[in-house]
Amino acid sequence: MELDLAGMHQLVAEQGIDAETLDGALAEALRMAYLKTPHAAKHARVVIDNRAGSFTVWARDETRQEPTEDDPHPMPELGEEYDDTPKDFGRLAAATARQVIGQLFRSAEDEKIFGAFSGQKGRLITGVVQQDVNDTNNVHVSVGDVEALLPRREQVPGERYKHGERLRVYVVNVARGLKGPEIIVSRSHPELVRRLFEREVPELVSGAVSIMAIAREAGARSKIAVRANADGVNPKGALIGPGGARVRAVMENLGPEKIDIVDWSADPATFVAAALSPAVATEVNVISEKNKTAIAFIHDDQLSLAIGKEGQNARLSAKLTGWKIGIESAEAHAKALQEAAAKQPAEPSGDANTSAKEPSTPEATSPAPTPSSENEAR
Repeated sequence: MELDLAGMHQLVAEQGIDAETLDGALAEALRMAYLKTPHAAKHARVVIDNRAGSFTVWARDETRQEPTEDDPHPMPELGEEYDDTPKDFGRLAAATARQVIGQLFRSAEDEKIFGAFSGQKGRLITGVVQQDVNDTNNVHVSVGDVEALLPRREQVPGERYKHGERLRVYVVNVARGLKGPEIIVSRSHPELVRRLFEREVPELVSGAVSIMAIAREAGARSKIAVRANADGVNPKGALIGPGGARVRAVMENLGPEKIDIVDWSADPATFVAAALSPAVATEVNVISEKNKTAIAFIHDDQLSLAIGKEGQNARLSAKLTGWKIGIESAEAHAKALQEAAAKQPAEPSGDANTSAKEPSTPEATSPAPTPSSENEAR
């Protein structure tokens, strides 16, 4: 049976597919097509002759073997191969060849897309919103000739995406799916904030400043902990930029979401105090380093600020530091210490040079420095 193999080889070569791949896929597809024909042998193989531009179906019949005492269930024996190429197989073979070439083209295109985007995982890309009436739960984002998927779980609550709108998204995952490469992007991922700052802050790219931790409630507020890796660099000032230009550029991509930038510290008490900004902690007691629990003491007039609306500030501070933070009144704490000191029994007067012992107080860290208002981006 003849096929235009030379033309097929030239066609697939233009797509970067080698002749051996085509021949192997075509031989298997023709074998499967042969097995569906009437009276087809169970055992067959297809041999393609590139020089003649033809293929042959070689079949083998089974011969049943008689059971014996040693082998009560013998395997059937295969006979000699013979040419069983159907005479009216031309139309079916041509249709099969078209399907094989189409599938190879789709696979090659999928591989190109997967190869191009496999290295984009964890990066920021820009696309155009494409709405799909058959998929109302997800948003499709066109990136060149490829569509990425913005699932509902990766969307920002309350954010609306208009058809044709340009959108910056974070690539969460690139994988091979049933219908080709699946590119999952996000608008709610905390790393989106990091990538947006890297576009605006040269010090992050050079390594002079590092973002050590990010806590985010998408659409509402983000907290970022930064540190300087070089002398003479103000890490918060680098992210805020001249007149707040850099942090504003990031916030323009996040809508109404506010951003707090705080100093990172290796000392847990200092870091917890900074994380509670804009509230000022008078002191922080580390209760257990093993369980990562601490208590921050805040003046009464700043308790609501430290806790935040519906506990948001305290919740984000705990996320940012990785510590469980208790917030207590500094005034109530001082009063409790005074009452405890007053209840201490007086020491008996013995030696004239012996003085009364001071009441013991819990070990506390030094108060955190008051953050400057110009270093906060709300």
